[in-house]
Amino acid sequence: MPVSALQAVSKSRNGVGAFILQCKRMEFNFCDWAGSSKGMRHDRSFLKHSLPQFAKENPQIEIIVAPRPNKIPIIRGVYINGREKVIAVDGLEIQQILQKAQLLRDSSGAKLKRITKPVISLNESVRGMFSPFHGEKHVI
Repeated sequence: MPVSALQAVSKSRNGVGAFILQCKRMEFNFCDWAGSSKGMRHDRSFLKHSLPQFAKENPQIEIIVAPRPNKIPIIRGVYINGREKVIAVDGLEIQQILQKAQLLRDSSGAKLKRITKPVISLNESVRGMFSPFHGEKHVI
Protein backbone atom coordinates (compact mmCIF):
# COMPACT_ATOMS: atom_id res chain seq x y z
CA MET A 1 0.00 0.00 0.00
CA PRO A 2 1.57 3.30 -1.06
CA VAL A 3 2.00 6.10 1.47
CA SER A 4 0.57 9.44 0.45
CA ALA A 5 1.15 12.85 1.98
CA LEU A 6 -1.55 14.82 3.70
CA GLN A 7 -3.24 17.47 1.59
CA ALA A 8 -3.30 20.12 4.29
CA VAL A 9 -1.76 20.32 7.72
CA SER A 10 -3.69 22.13 10.40
CA LYS A 11 -1.98 25.10 11.99
CA SER A 12 -1.57 24.98 15.73
CA ARG A 13 -3.28 27.90 17.44
CA ASN A 14 -2.85 28.84 21.06
CA GLY A 15 -6.06 28.18 22.95
CA VAL A 16 -7.24 25.38 20.65
CA GLY A 17 -6.63 22.06 22.38
CA ALA A 18 -4.18 23.38 24.98
CA PHE A 19 -3.05 26.78 26.23
CA ILE A 20 0.66 27.53 26.33
CA LEU A 21 1.69 30.47 28.48
CA GLN A 22 4.00 32.74 26.48
CA CYS A 23 6.15 33.82 29.45
CA LYS A 24 8.74 31.17 30.26
CA ARG A 25 10.94 32.99 32.81
CA MET A 26 10.66 35.98 35.15
CA GLU A 27 13.64 37.62 36.83
CA PHE A 28 13.17 39.81 39.91
CA ASN A 29 16.20 42.06 40.46
CA PHE A 30 16.61 44.44 43.41
CA CYS A 31 19.25 46.41 45.31
CA ASP A 32 20.10 45.37 48.89
CA TRP A 33 20.31 48.87 50.36
CA ALA A 34 18.64 51.41 48.04
CA GLY A 35 15.33 52.97 49.09
CA SER A 36 13.77 52.41 45.67
CA SER A 37 13.83 48.63 46.36
CA LYS A 38 11.91 48.98 49.63
CA GLY A 39 8.74 47.33 48.28
CA MET A 40 10.74 44.31 47.13
CA ARG A 41 12.95 43.53 50.14
CA HIS A 42 11.66 44.90 53.51
CA ASP A 43 9.84 43.04 56.33
CA ARG A 44 6.43 42.87 54.69
CA SER A 45 7.94 42.72 51.22
CA PHE A 46 6.94 41.28 47.88
CA LEU A 47 9.78 38.74 47.88
CA LYS A 48 8.85 37.21 51.26
CA HIS A 49 5.07 37.19 51.06
CA SER A 50 3.65 37.62 47.56
CA LEU A 51 6.29 35.97 45.36
CA PRO A 52 5.99 32.43 46.86
CA GLN A 53 2.22 32.50 46.25
CA PHE A 54 2.73 33.87 42.73
CA ALA A 55 5.27 31.11 41.98
CA LYS A 56 2.92 28.43 43.36
CA GLU A 57 0.07 29.68 41.13
CA ASN A 58 2.34 29.73 38.04
CA PRO A 59 4.50 26.56 38.11
CA GLN A 60 5.18 26.77 34.35
CA ILE A 61 7.20 30.00 34.82
CA GLU A 62 10.81 29.82 35.98
CA ILE A 63 11.29 32.41 38.78
CA ILE A 64 14.73 33.93 39.38
CA VAL A 65 15.50 36.35 42.23
CA ALA A 66 18.87 38.08 42.09
CA PRO A 67 20.50 41.18 43.58
CA ARG A 68 21.27 44.08 41.26
CA PRO A 69 23.54 46.43 43.24
CA ASN A 70 23.22 50.20 42.78
CA LYS A 71 20.40 49.86 40.24
CA ILE A 72 16.65 50.33 40.37
CA PRO A 73 14.57 47.18 40.93
CA ILE A 74 13.17 45.56 37.79
CA ILE A 75 11.10 42.60 36.69
CA ARG A 76 12.23 41.01 33.42
CA GLY A 77 9.97 38.66 31.49
CA VAL A 78 11.51 36.27 28.95
CA TYR A 79 9.12 34.82 26.38
CA ILE A 80 9.10 31.72 24.18
CA ASN A 81 9.52 33.84 21.05
CA GLY A 82 12.93 35.00 22.34
CA ARG A 83 11.92 38.55 23.29
CA GLU A 84 12.25 40.22 26.69
CA LYS A 85 10.18 42.86 28.43
CA VAL A 86 11.47 44.83 31.40
CA ILE A 87 9.39 46.84 33.87
CA ALA A 88 10.98 49.08 36.51
CA VAL A 89 9.28 48.75 39.90
CA ASP A 90 11.15 51.40 41.88
CA GLY A 91 9.10 52.95 44.67
CA LEU A 92 6.07 50.68 44.15
CA GLU A 93 4.07 48.97 46.89
CA ILE A 94 3.59 45.18 47.17
CA GLN A 95 0.24 45.09 45.33
CA GLN A 96 1.55 47.30 42.52
CA ILE A 97 4.60 45.04 42.06
CA LEU A 98 2.28 42.01 41.92
CA GLN A 99 0.17 43.73 39.25
CA LYS A 100 3.28 44.41 37.16
CA ALA A 101 4.35 40.76 37.49
CA GLN A 102 0.89 39.63 36.38
CA LEU A 103 1.07 42.06 33.45
CA LEU A 104 4.34 40.48 32.29
CA ARG A 105 2.94 36.96 32.83
CA ASP A 106 -0.13 37.68 30.70
CA SER A 107 1.78 39.49 27.96
CA SER A 108 2.67 37.71 24.73
CA GLY A 109 6.16 39.13 24.26
CA ALA A 110 5.29 40.39 20.78
CA LYS A 111 6.16 43.90 19.68
CA LEU A 112 3.40 46.45 19.93
CA LYS A 113 1.87 47.11 16.54
CA ARG A 114 -0.80 49.36 15.14
CA ILE A 115 -4.05 47.54 14.49
CA THR A 116 -5.55 48.58 11.17
CA LYS A 117 -8.34 46.02 11.11
CA PRO A 118 -10.04 45.28 14.43
CA VAL A 119 -10.50 41.53 13.83
CA ILE A 120 -7.98 39.05 12.47
CA SER A 121 -9.23 35.52 11.88
CA LEU A 122 -7.81 32.42 10.29
CA ASN A 123 -11.30 31.04 9.68
CA GLU A 124 -13.82 32.37 7.20
CA SER A 125 -17.12 33.67 8.48
CA VAL A 126 -19.92 31.14 8.73
CA ARG A 127 -22.45 33.62 7.35
CA GLY A 128 -20.23 35.00 4.63
CA MET A 129 -19.37 38.61 3.89
CA PHE A 130 -22.03 41.25 4.49
CA SER A 131 -23.30 43.01 1.42
CA PRO A 132 -26.18 45.52 1.29
CA PHE A 133 -27.00 44.36 -2.27
CA HIS A 134 -28.10 40.87 -1.20
CA GLY A 135 -31.06 39.71 0.82
CA GLU A 136 -34.47 41.36 1.22
CA LYS A 137 -35.15 44.65 -0.52
CA HIS A 138 -35.87 47.46 1.93
CA VAL A 139 -38.32 50.13 0.95
CA ILE A 140 -38.15 53.50 2.62
